[in-house]
Amino acid sequence: MRKKQGHKKITGQLSLFRTQEVSYHPEDQLYSGTVLRDNQGSSYFSLLARNRAFTENLLETVMSPTNLNRAYERVRSNRGSSGVDEMDVEGLKEWLSQEGQYLIDQVLEGSYEPDLVLGVEIAKPDGGVRQLGIPTVKDRLIQQAIHQELSLYYDSLFSESSYGFRPNRSAIDAVRQASEYISSGYEWVVDIDLKSFFDLINQDRLMQRLSKGIGDKRLLRLIRKYLRSGMLQGGLEQQRISGTPQGGPLSPLLSNIVLDELDKELEKRGHAFVRYADDCNIYVKSKASGERLLTSISRFIEGKLKLKVNQEKSGVRRCEQVKFLGYTIQPGGGIRIADKSITRFKKKVIELTKRNRGKGLSKVIGELNIVFRGWVNYYRLANCWLPWRNLDSWIRRRLRSYRIRQCKRRYTIFKFLRSLGAEESKSWNAIMYSGGWWNLSSKLVCQKVMNKQWFDSLNLYSLINLFERNRLNC
Repeated sequence: MRKKQGHKKITGQLSLFRTQEVSYHPEDQLYSGTVLRDNQGSSYFSLLARNRAFTENLLETVMSPTNLNRAYERVRSNRGSSGVDEMDVEGLKEWLSQEGQYLIDQVLEGSYEPDLVLGVEIAKPDGGVRQLGIPTVKDRLIQQAIHQELSLYYDSLFSESSYGFRPNRSAIDAVRQASEYISSGYEWVVDIDLKSFFDLINQDRLMQRLSKGIGDKRLLRLIRKYLRSGMLQGGLEQQRISGTPQGGPLSPLLSNIVLDELDKELEKRGHAFVRYADDCNIYVKSKASGERLLTSISRFIEGKLKLKVNQEKSGVRRCEQVKFLGYTIQPGGGIRIADKSITRFKKKVIELTKRNRGKGLSKVIGELNIVFRGWVNYYRLANCWLPWRNLDSWIRRRLRSYRIRQCKRRYTIFKFLRSLGAEESKSWNAIMYSGGWWNLSSKLVCQKVMNKQWFDSLNLYSLINLFERNRLNC
């Protein structure tokens, strides 16, 4: 195999490879991850310049065995769909054991060409579709390796008000901060919606910004190749001249680098704001000041950042009228689940309890429990108890209807209710005059024998109980 000349060689053992020699500059690692930790007294641009000096040979660190091992473990844990080459994560492991060293050599030499991105459309919760681009697992590995190293240099430059796709930060933290602003009297929200953000990122501006903080031109060329990767959709190849495919490991970091300019502008103006990815809310004390801000900041976004503000969805609203990361924050800082979030949750439950699924009640409950755990864990900040109780009651009714429908005939339903201890006359009356499965599920005789204790015996999770336990860990 060809080896790039002019670099000091060290031998590194990557678990996916047999034995390889990797081009590597030890002095690069000296600063990786530490250069920005002590930045007091240094301006933003001087820090970028210092980073640029420290990253002249960063590609060697990106492709080092240690970093690639970490990248592979992350790609493996994320799983994900196959790309255009149909190779899955397990196939990648086998392929790397044979071709991994050659892949490293190609990347370091600059001869590596990314594969096409597989275009996939997924439905948005509020209607429409979102365009995703799924790279091959080989490209996901390299992108993840780049992401890990660049994050060390860029993350501490980002605003404290930025929460999306960053280590030790989450949507929960963003909602907490938003609640604090609103409880301090900032009850008007400038809600900014960026139209097709990932598709409209100006690649030239992004590369120019990257070049100010990254000194390795080979790495910059590789990133541009990923930005320009064609997309295969419906058997046709589409070239990309703008945007970054939403779905690759590198896209979230690049999006934060793009929108960091917006953060810096808002900080310079002294505004209270919270941004999670392209979802940005600015908090003000009056509608008039909010409208002035929306006009001026829209001008900045479209003129300076070359992005598009969705005027139909953006606006100045009272905090209780805004949905932010699935929550709605009330005046005074109270947090509740947004109405649309509850509607989406109900749609998911309905999907899992459709009459034609042909699955036993225990299996359906097992699937629901998985959804419940994740949902309650995310919405544990809500301090309104009523929705949890109402949802618990509605879910039990859905499951009663599901179980009754499985009986199919009236006599089979009668036998089932009697087996649970229901009275004979009340069972027949409920069955004969119910008017349908859903109505029957609300009859007193059904509620009495298929009660909470009965569902507890089937190991159905209670949302209110999960919520109480999760709140203790908030």
